[in-house]
Amino acid sequence: MKKLAAALLLFCAYAVAEAPQAVAIRNARIVTVSGPAIAKGTVVVRNGLIEAVGDNVPVPADAWVVDGEGLTVYPGLIDALSTVGIPGAAPAAAAGGRGAGRGAAPATPTVTAPAPAAQTEPRAWGPEDRPATTSWLLAADEIQATDHRIETVRSAGVTTAATFPTRGIFAGQGSLVDLISGEKAGEMVLVPSVGQYISLSRGGFGGGGGGGGGGFPSSLMGTIAYIRQIYLDAAHYQLVKDAYAHDPRGMRRPEYDRALEGVLESKRILLPANRLVEIDRMLRFAAELKQPAILYGAREAYRPEAAELLKKGGASVLVSLKWPEPPARTADSEDTDTLRTLETRDKAPAAPAALQKAGVKFALYSDGIDQPRDFQRAVKKALDNGLSREDAVRALTLSPAEIYGVADRLGSIEKGKIANLVVTRGEIFDDRTKVEMIFVDGRKYTPAADTTAPGGRGQTTDNPGGNR
Repeated sequence: MKKLAAALLLFCAYAVAEAPQAVAIRNARIVTVSGPAIAKGTVVVRNGLIEAVGDNVPVPADAWVVDGEGLTVYPGLIDALSTVGIPGAAPAAAAGGRGAGRGAAPATPTVTAPAPAAQTEPRAWGPEDRPATTSWLLAADEIQATDHRIETVRSAGVTTAATFPTRGIFAGQGSLVDLISGEKAGEMVLVPSVGQYISLSRGGFGGGGGGGGGGFPSSLMGTIAYIRQIYLDAAHYQLVKDAYAHDPRGMRRPEYDRALEGVLESKRILLPANRLVEIDRMLRFAAELKQPAILYGAREAYRPEAAELLKKGGASVLVSLKWPEPPARTADSEDTDTLRTLETRDKAPAAPAALQKAGVKFALYSDGIDQPRDFQRAVKKALDNGLSREDAVRALTLSPAEIYGVADRLGSIEKGKIANLVVTRGEIFDDRTKVEMIFVDGRKYTPAADTTAPGGRGQTTDNPGGNR
């Protein structure tokens, strides 16, 4: 028995000694995003962080070496608005008021059937009933590392996602997560709360928002009035809390309100805006609420007036990659599209280029496009409509990191940042480009050959960097 124990100890010691302590990708083209590309350089990863990057970086003796000849290294892509990691959640659709017109993306996310309890909730008669509000909900608490979409979207080079609950008016607080498979969900979370997801659509009301019984609000005007009232209530709630904290003697203690607590905890709000009128409305609404706001959707941001409004308002924008498509129609359908709908369907992919030209801070988000090839084609459509490849890469890396205030740790290949990398053979977003490997927190993942094929979700993972 003693001999067996000694042998096991010797084996473990040998395994630890042989395990590489670092990963070095050498002789590769490196797109740093934050600076000029390095034609032939080396990236060293250790303990989940970028230890060094440059054209004359020595390879550590203990490193597991990747020959980067013919390869390009990019920062890991960031999906700026997603539901990945929350099984059963709907895609974060751009629900803007009365919709973006026929042929645009659905105005409301398709949600799973509510639980029986939600169907028996009382009818909402006014804002005091807090209809369709789960502002306290935190995506970080809902994340499950077993969500199969994690592997699928990672195969497209997405290493980080801003994941949000999307049901209801005040749906909850999004979290920034790294897409690690088979780990504890807590290890995925980078930032627990990055903002409050707000929708103006009634479509999500049935799913746990408190308004399953219908009633108030029943119109766009009512929804906007409700949001306004929530922020008025939150401001008063904060004043009372502060007064009580300053001198509680002789003062009745404030009643705890988790809906208002969730609103106050949110660093920023995400507001839907597709059409030009909605962009104008939401910019003015955010100013009225005095909240840092990000607009999402932006179907008509290709219009010069929209870009001008966004530039003047200093707002950041998340542009949906789910470009408008013609609706499915039956042979005897007599529906016809308006000229504006046809124009939006044709010109929506030009929105990113228009925003870039106007100097508006923007990022791209998948809007439920999970399959790598579909994601690639969607980005390619923006490229074909005037967006440069460099700006497309930035809109999926450093720009979302800046918008969410995490550019000090994500979005570019720099020393000290989290080792989220995508290694490709060819220019990223090209049809024939192959993603060779992905590093998330320094852990290497090999994408499936074809994630759309049967059984394509299965991917092999390993940890050459020894970052555990």
